[in-house]
Amino acid sequence: MNDLAGTFTPVSQLVCEATRDGRTVAVLRCYDGIGDTIVEYEAEATGRSGTYRFPSAADAFRFVQEAVLALQYLGCAVV
Repeated sequence: MNDLAGTFTPVSQLVCEATRDGRTVAVLRCYDGIGDTIVEYEAEATGRSGTYRFPSAADAFRFVQEAVLALQYLGCAVV
């Protein structure tokens, strides 16, 4: 996923890392694309990663907020 980092500029400070028991569980990164906003995810336990595209930064931010809330409910610390 780091190959996308050179293509898009991260939205200011919209990178979240979820940890549990001192280990990284997931990482969310939000980037401005051309005409859309992209949220990348990495799930460490499964080794999966992917992207979601949103028509606006507000929609992407709402998605990240919901994902962070779900991770917190599952006992993760999110920074």
